[in-house]
Parts: sequence; structure tokens; C-alpha cells
Amino acid sequence: MKEEKKNDLATLLGYAGSHKGLTFLGLALSAVSMLLSMAPYICIWLAARDLIAVAPDWTQAQNVTRYGWLAFAFAVGGIVLYFVGLMCTHLAAFRTASNIRKQGVAHVMKAPLGFFDSNASGLIRGRLDAAAADTETLLAHNLADIVGTVVLFVAMLVLMFVFDWRMGAACLLAAVISVIAMFSMMGGKNAKLMAEYQAAQDRMTKAGTEYVRGIPVVKIFQQTVYSFKAFQQAIEDYSNKAEHYQADVCRVPQSVNLTFTEGAFVFLVPVALFLAPGALAGGDFAGFVTNFAFYAVFSAIISTALARIMFAASGMMLAGTALGRISQVMDAPALEIPGHPQVPKGNRVEFKDVSFTYDGSETPALSHVSFTAEPGQTVALVGPSGGGKTTAASLIPRFWDATSGVVEVGGVDVTQIDPHVLMDQVAFVFQNNRLFKASILENVRAARPEATREQVQAALMAAQCKDILEKLPDGLDTQIGSEGTYLSGGEQQRIALARAILKDAPIVVLDEATAFADPENEVLIQKAFATLTKGRTVIMIAHRLSTVVGADTIIVLDEGHIVEQGTHGELTAAGGLYARMWTDYNQAVQWKISSEKEAE
Repeated sequence: MKEEKKNDLATLLGYAGSHKGLTFLGLALSAVSMLLSMAPYICIWLAARDLIAVAPDWTQAQNVTRYGWLAFAFAVGGIVLYFVGLMCTHLAAFRTASNIRKQGVAHVMKAPLGFFDSNASGLIRGRLDAAAADTETLLAHNLADIVGTVVLFVAMLVLMFVFDWRMGAACLLAAVISVIAMFSMMGGKNAKLMAEYQAAQDRMTKAGTEYVRGIPVVKIFQQTVYSFKAFQQAIEDYSNKAEHYQADVCRVPQSVNLTFTEGAFVFLVPVALFLAPGALAGGDFAGFVTNFAFYAVFSAIISTALARIMFAASGMMLAGTALGRISQVMDAPALEIPGHPQVPKGNRVEFKDVSFTYDGSETPALSHVSFTAEPGQTVALVGPSGGGKTTAASLIPRFWDATSGVVEVGGVDVTQIDPHVLMDQVAFVFQNNRLFKASILENVRAARPEATREQVQAALMAAQCKDILEKLPDGLDTQIGSEGTYLSGGEQQRIALARAILKDAPIVVLDEATAFADPENEVLIQKAFATLTKGRTVIMIAHRLSTVVGADTIIVLDEGHIVEQGTHGELTAAGGLYARMWTDYNQAVQWKISSEKEAE
């Protein structure tokens, strides 16, 4: 456990970069400030000694005022040093949190795009933000308190035995019992319970987010939170874990901890009564009273020191959890960049005996798939849902890398092409394209940041977006998603098409690009396709078979295998899976709701 904490701390400090020195300076200042905070207690003891020595003529105690000013100076000095130390640790913590976010984002930028299918952007952002916030608290506050508390505890041990070791041992006994109680809550098997508690909290947060997103469905069907089983189960699981940890694990140890830390004085009184007769007989009763006064005051800081230890231990546990979140991001697979990248010659796409299996799956998504898309051709991928159409298309730009076989672009294995060069070769239009909360100009220009305003305008016209620009208040400069300006699904799809047209890539991948378009938008999108696909290699994925009738080659995928390929006429004449799909599609298109009279 100690080694794990050491590694956690070393890993966190590694993110501090050049600001690591500020962390160590802040810790040193915190340690010195704690030593200075102990000095007033010694001044109190010295003042009490002088007063008791001249009692009842208090005017004879000449150094009491000097001890008071010294105590004040030490207290102020301790506060100032602690403040400066916290300034140093805060600066380092802010830079560490910033570096965690920057390095996390930089790493996920190297991950294949398929990684984001199973790791939503909101989840990644949440992991990084939560981890950065937790580590910021640890490095800015908890770590300084840990070092200061260790120094304070050592100083306490020394002071406990300087004046009267027997009274010191009585005070120390309370501290020992308290420490044992705290570690019984947080150490051993209970550390695993804390980890389970944190995991249950994360699951509840995730399920709560999903429930909020699904509220429209819940309200439409007149359901309650109890119908959302995942959320209900997550809440109950978290509640059970929290109740178990607090009631069964923490109740008794925390009661013992608070009882003995707050009541350390109780241990001191019996010892004082035992020692008093000997002090009277030895003629040093004044010294005995002075020592007792010191320990009576000093015992009050034991609870403060131990509370700091408990919060510091909690901070270390949070740091471990935070590093776990960071690791989930930093462990994302990085896209391998070839040492000697090759440049594709042309825009021919070829699959050579390609197989692919998703992580955690036993069944291949693609199995021994081979086909070729020549420059200027349109190759359509069709078939039942889950047949491998989108998977095949995602291997071209290396959203994933093939498990076996080779995917080539321009006669070069895609794994041997520089990722930036490969992405320049391919333009995408998905069924669920997302637009940024920015102007239409910035949304389209994302495909080619150096494009001029005129080039963006031309791309929008080619994508049949003239009617969209005419109805918007600021035309090309209209902000999307703000001030009530929203576009329909079909309109968003045409903006995405303009983005693809502006990119002017030689290979185009269309994944169900008309899936959510109404008939009017579909006609306009089809016109935009004519501009986008002219002279390019096109890979088209479609469920609406009417959109692929004119494709040069139609490849039918079922359960990861190519079961048929050919033109529309060849496949319908063959009477296979495609012919059955074509028949079903036409029946679905012609389906209508009939009245009761028509049914008769």
C-alpha cells in the first residue's frame, strides 16, 4: 500500500513539470510554519513558569510580556509562511491540473477514432476534469497538510517528553488509540470497500446522466424513475455501499477516534493526581503545576493534528481514484505511426482478405473480406444490420486497424501511410453528423481552415444550402445552436455535405447519409451527392436500397462475410439475399394505413 501511494505521488508530481520545485518549496514552508506554530506553546510554558515562581506577587515576573510578544511573532510568522507555502503549492497544483488536461487531450488525439465509439467525449472529459479537480485539491492543500502534520506530529512527540515524560505519555496514549481507530477505517480490507464505494458513486453519476437524457421518453410513456432500472439499481447500490461503509465500518472507529482525541485531557488528570504527592514531597510543586498547565493546553492540539491526518489520508485515497481515471484516458490505444511512411498513388481502395474483431468480442465483425473500389467508382455496402458495413468503411481511414489482411489506399497499406496524409485522402458524411456551436462559416471551414469565405460559400451552394442561408438572420455568420437558431436533421446533413465538398478529398465515405432526412431534404442531398462524388472513389453504406441502384458495384455483407456482389440488375436477377431485401424494401415503401372500409 505504501509503495502504491509513493507511485501515485510520483506520478502526480510528474505532471507538474517545471513547477515541481514550487511544490517542494511549498511543502518545506508548510513544515517550517508548523514548527513555528508550536513555539507559542513553549512561550506559554515559560510565562506560566515565571508567574508561578513569583506567585502571588505577579509583578516580579519581568519576562512575561516578552514571552507574549514572542508567541505572537511566532504565530504570525507561522501563518505568513503557511500562506506563502500554499501559494506555491496552488501554483504548482494549477499547472499540474492544466497539464493533466492537456496531456490527456493530446493522448486521446492520438487514439484511433473508433476509440470514441465506446468512450463518449463527455465521459472522457468527465474523467479528466474530475481527476484534475481531485489532484488539484491534493497538491494544493492536502499534500502541504500531510507534510505539515508529519512535522507537527514529530514536534509533538518531542515536546511531550521534554518537560515531563509521564504526562507526555498520557497525552500520547490518546493519540495512539485515535490513530489505530482511523487506520481501522481506512486500511486493510476497508480500503477495498472505499474503492467499491467510489465506483458505485461513478456508476450512479453515469446512470443519472442517462436518465436525464431519457426524461422525454419517460414522460411520454408515463413512467417513473423506478421504470429506469439502471438508474434505480445504481442508486440502491450506492446507498447500500454508503450505508454499509458508514454504519458498519466507520461508526465504532470514528466514535472511538473522536472520544479519545477530544478527551485527551481525561488521561492527563489521573497521571497528574498520581504525580502530585511526589511533587509536593520533593519541593517542586511549582514546576509540577507549570508542566501540568502546559500539557493541559497542549492536549487540545492533538485533535487538530489527528484530524489533519485523517483528511490527508482521505486526500491520498482520492488521488489514487483520480489517477485511476487518468489512467483510463492515458491507457487509450495510440494509433501507430509508421517509421517510414509511404505516399498513396491514386485513390484506389482495396480490401485484401480483411478480418476484424472488436475487443472483447469472440465473433469477428468482418471475416476474409476482399473487394476493390476503383477511382471514379461508387461501391455500395448493403446488408442486414450488424452485417459489418460500417466496420468495413471504418477500416479505410483507420478508425480501427484490421486484425488480419490488408486495407490499401492508392496501392499502399493504410497502416504505412502517415495518419494526417490518410485523413486528407478521405471525406466522411455520417448519418449523425454533429455541428459545432459556432457559425456556419466556421462549421464548414473545419474541413479546410485556410479556405476563403468565397470557397466556403461555393461549397454551401454545391451542397444545396442556398435556402438555409436565405432564411437565417446572419446568413453565413449565423451561430448554430445559440439564440434559438437550430437546424433540422436534413439541414444539418447538407451543412455536413458542404464540409465534405470543401475538403475536396479523392475518397468519400457515405454512411447512411440520408437516414434521417425528410423527402424534400433527401432530394437536395441527392443533388449534393452528385457534386461530392463526381470523379471520386465512393464507398456508400445504405439501408434505403433506392439510393444504391446506380452504384457500379453493390457488395452484400451478412454476418461479416461477403455473400453477394454485382450490379443492381445482376443481384436482383440472382434471386439471393439482395433480391429479397429489394422486395422487402419495395413493400415497405408502398405500405400505407388503410381505412376500415378499404380493409373490407
